[in-house]
Amino acid sequence: MTQETLEKIRKLHLWGMARTYETNLENDKMSGLSGDELVSMLIEAEWDDRQNRNIERRMRNARFRYQSSMESIDYQAERNLDRGQILRFAECNFIRKHENIIITGSTGIGKSYIATALGHQACTLGFKVYYANLGKLFTRLKMGKADGSYLKEISKIERQDLLILDDFGLLPIDTQNRSALMEIVEDRHKRSSMIITSQLPVNCWHEVIGEKTVADAILDRIVHDAHRIELRGESLRKTRDTQKKMEILN
Repeated sequence: MTQETLEKIRKLHLWGMARTYETNLENDKMSGLSGDELVSMLIEAEWDDRQNRNIERRMRNARFRYQSSMESIDYQAERNLDRGQILRFAECNFIRKHENIIITGSTGIGKSYIATALGHQACTLGFKVYYANLGKLFTRLKMGKADGSYLKEISKIERQDLLILDDFGLLPIDTQNRSALMEIVEDRHKRSSMIITSQLPVNCWHEVIGEKTVADAILDRIVHDAHRIELRGESLRKTRDTQKKMEILN
């Protein structure tokens, strides 16, 4: 009877329940449980399994470039990084309120790491997240115009609770990319959130976007009431490379 029950559980695709049921059968831990305790244990196992699989799926769909976590963020004093502010962001209320975060600072200072850590946290809390290097996203959208997949790509971006745009402003934005950026920003304004990272301070973004009227419209929607993180200090990559060399020499 127990094997038949286990087989039926598997056919119902209750994988968390099946693993727990089988493990407890093997360890003979079920005999001491009441009916209520057994049902509660199996339901809890299935719930946890589904939650974990949902998180894994959201992580895959986000297409994160980096593996990072809130626990590993470096709060060195010279970085101008407020631990309290980051922990508040980790609660993801800025997503619930459809607010944006802008992270600026020099290359290698950890902008992408912080943005990705917040993205990972959002996935664990049930939000849909999409990460994109802005230059590569523009390339995909241009290709989409050619092969007919543009609207599908834009629609996918629009459905996300949080869009992470990495490396904003590395290259000047041409007319086609400016139009795509305006469409993305307009779709998300007051409806969903963005995290944007850039080596350039915000007061230089107008020049990068070009076309004064469009730039004004884009920046008004992105920057107005956005939370700011302005990182300072030397490149963390450079610092870590120096530390490794010192360790080797010692």
